[in-house]
Amino acid sequence: MKTVKATDTKQFLNHQVANYGLFYTKLHQLHWYVKGSHFFTLHVKFEELYDETTAILDEIAERLIAIGGAPYSTLKEFIDHSSIEEKPYTEPLTQDQMVETVIADLTTLRDELVEGIAISDEENDSVTNDLLISKKASIDTHIWFYTAFLGQDPVPAKK
Repeated sequence: MKTVKATDTKQFLNHQVANYGLFYTKLHQLHWYVKGSHFFTLHVKFEELYDETTAILDEIAERLIAIGGAPYSTLKEFIDHSSIEEKPYTEPLTQDQMVETVIADLTTLRDELVEGIAISDEENDSVTNDLLISKKASIDTHIWFYTAFLGQDPVPAKK
């Protein structure tokens, strides 16, 4: 049996702290700036998603601390260590563009979770593995819902 240190899992979790921290901020931006015929629907859906994102961020950060890590906790760290791109709201986005932004970020999160599931499995960290699997399941559903909103099929999962 190969002996692996939890370093990879810790690094992965911290990267996800940065991702979820930045995603949370982006969702607020969309929530504040959405307008149009689907305002009432999207305003509420973006708020629900940022509330869920807050809970996930907290859960991942607390898991990281529980296994001896130190989560990023500043906006600068989130920006510096996230796969999700920050974008100032300088030009109006259509409702569909906003939803496409959410789908793209959710897809990034989902695809990275696949990697984290493999890392935590290899390191025999079943608690983190279970946590990541449950978050991936939730994201899969969100991707389906938001792509359906646009009349599209869900984005295929990374293998």
